[in-house]
Amino acid sequence: MEIKEAQKKIKQFDIAGGWENNWNLKDLALNITEEVGEFWSLIKWINDEKQKEVIKNNKEEASDFIGDTLFLLLKLSNQMGIDSSVSLQNTLNEYEKRMPPEVMKKVGHANKLAGGHDNKEFDSQIK
Repeated sequence: MEIKEAQKKIKQFDIAGGWENNWNLKDLALNITEEVGEFWSLIKWINDEKQKEVIKNNKEEASDFIGDTLFLLLKLSNQMGIDSSVSLQNTLNEYEKRMPPEVMKKVGHANKLAGGHDNKEFDSQIK
C-alpha cells in the first residue's frame, strides 16, 4: 500500500468512527511513545546478535509495532494537515545529502561524536 493511500484510509476510518475532530496531539504522541516502549522491552539490554534472534522469534509482535506506529504517525499527519509522503521524501533527500553512501561506507555510521560524517577522518577519531 502506498503511503498516500494508507493516510487516506486512516482518515476515512476516523471519519467513519466519528473521530475526525476528536483528538489531541499530545495523546497521540504519548501513544507512539507507548508503542516504542513495548518494542524496546523486547530488545533492551541485549547485544545486536541476540536482538536479531529475538525479532526473528517475535516477528508478529515486531510487525504489530510497525503497524501500530505507522497508523499513529499517519493519523498525526492527517490531523496536522501534513502530506506524510512529502515529509518522508524531504527527509530522504536531506539524509542523502548529509550521509552520502560513499562516506557512510567508510565511517560506518553518522554519529558525529563518534567520528561520523563531519568531514573528519574516522581513524583520527578513534586514536
